[in-house]
Amino acid sequence: MKLLYIADGRSPIALNWISYFIRTGYEVHLASTFPCPQIDGLASLILIPVAMSGLYGQSEIRSGNRGRMLRKIVPVALRTRIRQWVAPISFSRAAHALRDVNERIQPDLIHAMRIPYEGMIASIALRRSTGAGASIKNPPLLISVWGNDFTLHARSTSSMDHYTRATLLDCNALHTDCQRDLDLATEFGFASTKPGIVLPGGGGIKLDVFYPNEKLNKDGGNQLLVDELPMTIINPRGFRAYVRNDTFFHAIPSVLRKYPEVRFICPGMVGEAQAQKWILELGIGDQVELLPVQSQREMANLFRRSHISLSITTHDGTPNTLLEAMASGCFPIAGDIQSIREWISHGVNGLLVNPNDPNALAMAIQKVISQPEMRRQARERNLHMVKDRAEYGKTMQSAEGFYNLVIERNRDLVSL
Repeated sequence: MKLLYIADGRSPIALNWISYFIRTGYEVHLASTFPCPQIDGLASLILIPVAMSGLYGQSEIRSGNRGRMLRKIVPVALRTRIRQWVAPISFSRAAHALRDVNERIQPDLIHAMRIPYEGMIASIALRRSTGAGASIKNPPLLISVWGNDFTLHARSTSSMDHYTRATLLDCNALHTDCQRDLDLATEFGFASTKPGIVLPGGGGIKLDVFYPNEKLNKDGGNQLLVDELPMTIINPRGFRAYVRNDTFFHAIPSVLRKYPEVRFICPGMVGEAQAQKWILELGIGDQVELLPVQSQREMANLFRRSHISLSITTHDGTPNTLLEAMASGCFPIAGDIQSIREWISHGVNGLLVNPNDPNALAMAIQKVISQPEMRRQARERNLHMVKDRAEYGKTMQSAEGFYNLVIERNRDLVSL
């Protein structure tokens, strides 16, 4: 099988998929929308900038200077809004380049790893390839939907709505990370007769990387080493337009008044001016640590040292960090939205809160701190759930079967 991915080649999510199919022996090509390092085993790597990704060069990607500068100057919500308005201007050139890549490689399947903007340019490129003088038959187009493609991006502007609908009309199959998005897709024009599948967006959780922090007692039983550490709460979501970090930071003083020893760690927030401003205004600098972006294994170590993981969002699918935290033994507290309820039963294996309410979040954190038995029971339930529904090898085997189904279905349609 010859695969062409259209994705941000820096993304750990994309790399999880790409690396699996390289190891499985497939010929894998990547059209990356951002400059990225070379990936071992790729048949080819092509850079196709889209939206604002053309602002980044290889030196900026390596050093992070450009990204830090943007975070200091432009608030996250405005950065997202600018991309939504500017992106369509770049579509024509990107689609033209992608059409040439498709005609040169002639893959068996194209997999675009989100609707904005990879799926959009793939849709345009394949539509142009079917015009007069087309020399090849197009391969099937599979689109992955990430958690905010419909609820945040598609409704942001009339242009984004148009391109979302066109992409769903043109694609041959859909992968979503929650049932809610598979249902929403039909509202945006995805035909219910086309194949769809619900699988964790990141390809599943590698349980040899994400696992609870345990040690063996003298009596032979397991004890979680994390329970011997100071109470630590991790917010792994960084700064995104849909993450309610205002709720998170404003909940901290209430928690510290009752539990002053609690420590908060925040990966991916170094250099965020708004985070530093809240810390200063709220006087919480001694108990809050802003960290740089972490590698996958670094994140796993942070989760194993943490008791509670927060995911306070107003838009989401199934966050990879939520599943990683659950696999690592953290008690999850998340925004009460439909997609998260597919994984979290309130009061059973996690808590759900109004993402707009700092007081509700503070009370939830205090409740979890005060009930170690609830944390223990949730750990057991969540690890079993991740093993059953989101283990990496099992997920990717399902994805491989879905690839074959989509290819065979397309061949049958072409032969009619």
